[in-house]
Amino acid sequence: MAQAIPRQDTNGQQLPVYRAASFTVVNGANQGDELSFASELMLDDIYELTEGAIPSALAFDALSDGAFRISDLSSVGRPGATLHLDCCVTLMPPNGETVEAIILVEVDTRGNIRDIYLHPLAPIAPKTAYSLVGIDRDHARRRMALIGCVSFTRGTRITTATGEQKPIENLQVGDRVLTRDSGVQEIRWVGRSTVRATGPFAPIVIKAGAMNNMGDLKVNPDHRLFVYQREDTVGAGQAEILVKARYLVNGETVYFQEGGFIEYFQLLFDDHEIIFAEGIAAETMMVNQATHPVLPKSLGEKFARSQPGLPNVDTIAYDVKEALLRHRDAAALLRRASSR
Repeated sequence: MAQAIPRQDTNGQQLPVYRAASFTVVNGANQGDELSFASELMLDDIYELTEGAIPSALAFDALSDGAFRISDLSSVGRPGATLHLDCCVTLMPPNGETVEAIILVEVDTRGNIRDIYLHPLAPIAPKTAYSLVGIDRDHARRRMALIGCVSFTRGTRITTATGEQKPIENLQVGDRVLTRDSGVQEIRWVGRSTVRATGPFAPIVIKAGAMNNMGDLKVNPDHRLFVYQREDTVGAGQAEILVKARYLVNGETVYFQEGGFIEYFQLLFDDHEIIFAEGIAAETMMVNQATHPVLPKSLGEKFARSQPGLPNVDTIAYDVKEALLRHRDAAALLRRASSR
């Protein structure tokens, strides 16, 4: 049976960002200045987003030394330039709800700052005063890593070695789970985090039956589902494909669910696996430079040495890109293709 791991750069990420010049201090110690890095920021300064500002797609690859490199796919920044994760800030608008945002700094070959980018973890709006109430340098990397982790939500039923379906929150290290390609495997780590269900952390709901799933499945937007097409309906050139949940959204049977907080769980095995969640095949966490910071130190060191999740070039499932799914209802299309 083919191993369902894609041939791709697994360290790549893409984030919507605002350039520093679009987010300026309108009142406070740094009044008139644009967004800067942590050591120049002042608590209680009030920022506003420039009217008409549109986020750009910042694409980058994670490097082994913890820095990032802007990729050729990026619509902002210089391809090949080094990008540093500076800090995570907390902003408070007038309604009292907080918004977290990540600050990234692009530098040139001499180490001089070339540009600064803001990636909000929840939507921000122009003509709104945002007071800077927190600056966190210590946990920014883990916050960033969570964006790249594939995650299931509380209540998701996972098929175990005995065929029993257990809620993910009841699974523990050492429990045996049925995988599609490697038989029964033991869980090595269970991660969990509670985040505001907005922006990149808003889950996608796949209603029961939408993808031949037995119950509603909630996953983070970039979580990939495994589909075996009996007919190649999307032009992938092969039967076995991996599809990000975000590409299946149709507003009815597959949709974003924003609001409140959501509890996410990550399952880690010795290798990147395909397991069964609510009866359908979905990937587990892959350890790479982007996701590594979420692991406990001892486990992180182990997986850094073993490098799990590296693709087997002889047995590859195809990671479907959005362009192949420009259909009014990709979920229905793939459901039929896998049922025929």
